[in-house]
Amino acid sequence: MINIHQKTLQDLEFATVLQQVSEYCVTHLGNLKVQEITPFKDKDTLLEALQLTNEYVSSFYNDNRIPNHGFDTITKELQLLKIENTYLDTHSLKKIVSISLTANEIVKFLNKFEEYYPNLTLFSKRVEVTTAIIEKIDAVVDRFGDVKDNASPLLQDLRQQINKLKGKINSSFTSALNMYHNLEYLDDIRESVVDNKRVLAVKAMYRRKVKGAIMGGSKTGSIVYIEPETTLQHSRELNNLQYEEGEEVVRILKEVTNFLRQFNPLIEQYQLFLTEMDVISAKAKYAKSMNAILPEISDDKRVYLRDAYHPLLYLTNLEKKEKTFPQTIELHKGSRIIVISGPNAGGKSITLKTVGLLQLMLQSGLLIPVHERSEVSIFDRILTDIGDNQSIENHLSTYSYRLKQMNYFLKKCNKNTLFLIDEFGTGSDPELGGALAETFLEEFYARDAYGIITTHYANLKMLANEKDDMINANMMFDERTLEPMYKLALGQAGSSFTFEVAQKNGIPYSLINRAKKKIERSKVRFDATIAKLQKQRAKLEKTSESLKVNEKKKQSEADKLEEINVKIQKKLESYQELYDNNQRLIYLGQKVNDIAEKYFNDKKKRELMAELFKLVQIENSKRKKVSAKQAKAQKNKEKQIKQEAEKKVEVIRKKKKAAKQNPKAPEQPKPVLKVGDRVRMNDGRAVGSIDKFEKGKAIVNYGMFTTNVNVDLLELVEAVKK
Repeated sequence: MINIHQKTLQDLEFATVLQQVSEYCVTHLGNLKVQEITPFKDKDTLLEALQLTNEYVSSFYNDNRIPNHGFDTITKELQLLKIENTYLDTHSLKKIVSISLTANEIVKFLNKFEEYYPNLTLFSKRVEVTTAIIEKIDAVVDRFGDVKDNASPLLQDLRQQINKLKGKINSSFTSALNMYHNLEYLDDIRESVVDNKRVLAVKAMYRRKVKGAIMGGSKTGSIVYIEPETTLQHSRELNNLQYEEGEEVVRILKEVTNFLRQFNPLIEQYQLFLTEMDVISAKAKYAKSMNAILPEISDDKRVYLRDAYHPLLYLTNLEKKEKTFPQTIELHKGSRIIVISGPNAGGKSITLKTVGLLQLMLQSGLLIPVHERSEVSIFDRILTDIGDNQSIENHLSTYSYRLKQMNYFLKKCNKNTLFLIDEFGTGSDPELGGALAETFLEEFYARDAYGIITTHYANLKMLANEKDDMINANMMFDERTLEPMYKLALGQAGSSFTFEVAQKNGIPYSLINRAKKKIERSKVRFDATIAKLQKQRAKLEKTSESLKVNEKKKQSEADKLEEINVKIQKKLESYQELYDNNQRLIYLGQKVNDIAEKYFNDKKKRELMAELFKLVQIENSKRKKVSAKQAKAQKNKEKQIKQEAEKKVEVIRKKKKAAKQNPKAPEQPKPVLKVGDRVRMNDGRAVGSIDKFEKGKAIVNYGMFTTNVNVDLLELVEAVKK
């Protein structure tokens, strides 16, 4: 069972990764769920999650895009459905229709394109597709979120009565308005609205002359608002009908809600399914932002991360338009533990964190930014000790805290563990701390654990050199500028460049010499040897890069030659066709000539016609029926080939004619070669000088090497000066 400690998540800044992923969510629930992601406990569930994300990523690059999965949260509605005698309002019902439609659409889509998305289709099969919920709500609620008139016969009848009453109220109000207006009892505004009722704007002095209910007045007191007596009776009746309408609407909503209660588990499943789809989509979009992939997952314990990027660093640098340096690192049975050394600020810690964070992301169902040829394995535990861990709360020093951590490592470390320790052994006396760190490392090695450590301790570098399944590595530095190259080199320990860096930063040479004398001579020599080896490696790296560039150039030239070769081949084929065609025509001409000669001698017309007909039949039997368009194209092609051939023949004819007119000048005698002459091969470019002659051959010196060459094959470039 996989169990990864919370401290590992903190050390590797996993929460920051989740925050970045959550920003791609389109729903509130999806956002919350992403931030709760932790490494999977079970390998099968993990592999399923990785495949789901990988399939969603593929949808970005084909024509079958997965439909939108956005939805409004219905958590409150689901809770109300569990409580008897409650009902959902029309807005809530519309949200349930929307979530049902979205879930159904995605499930149907995935079933249709199962060949493209097999794992997502299998994942969606647990969700039932039904239109019963949608049909029931749509029969009652219209697209504007109001209960339909025909939702029940009683509601339809009530609304018809209400509409008739509203017509009577408007009619009676209009007649009162006109009457009092003619009597000049009304203010200039004539009417207003109070409590959703039309009222007359009566001048205060005439308020006793207008019959009706006073509903209020203006701030100045010059206007009194009165509902006319003629509309009062209709208004009371309208209030009664509206009350009955409200009661009927509640009854209908209760009926729909009771119907939905049987579908409560399914509606809840819809929300869970769409939330999961939002999480998968967010993971996929995050993967796309950094070109992350799903590498091969090995059953053997093997980690091969090729061109691996630290996700947080990569995205930050991408925003700043700065370059991020990828790392290639490998752990396997023959090289389980890597000891990385070298100066500070060279990228040791970031390399360590890259491996840890990518492993953590993968085991949490996230794709990782590595080369497609990479290979990974699943670990039961990832143990980390990274950064300054001085604990103020527990009043522990850095070293005490680290010893506590090592104790925890010793309890949990086994063959299924990946441990990552930064600055191993620091925090105490160098001699004693180094010895204790060496003992711990030997113990981790004995337990067949996998791990990476960074250190400055020479004894740990030497241990890595001695153990079969342990390997040294260093972060490469430019040997001249001492600038970091941010590239990991496996197989060799790194120097801390302590004195070189001090000298570069302006520390007087005399002080550096005094410091060198204060430490053991053997240590200085050991560090100097490592530094020298590191410089040689850097030179080799540059040479390797130069060779790669040359190789690319040669490949490009080879491709061009191949292209020219293909063109020449096509032309040869065209000319061969032309030649064959001409030969056939010559043969036909010969046959016709023979028949004509025979007729010339015997004058037998019938035999002549028979022979000619026979010849035509034989030729026609070889022909294939083609359309007029194809025949025209074939003729054009033949015409073009003939024109090309004629141009070439014309050039050759001209050359031959010119050669006849201007006979070739006699060849100049070859100069006699002497020792010291600068010469080159007839078909070559390299120029060398003749050292001596031996048995009809010249020994030519090209600077880097000498070679024996036949004198006849050499041409003079520059004669030796006497």
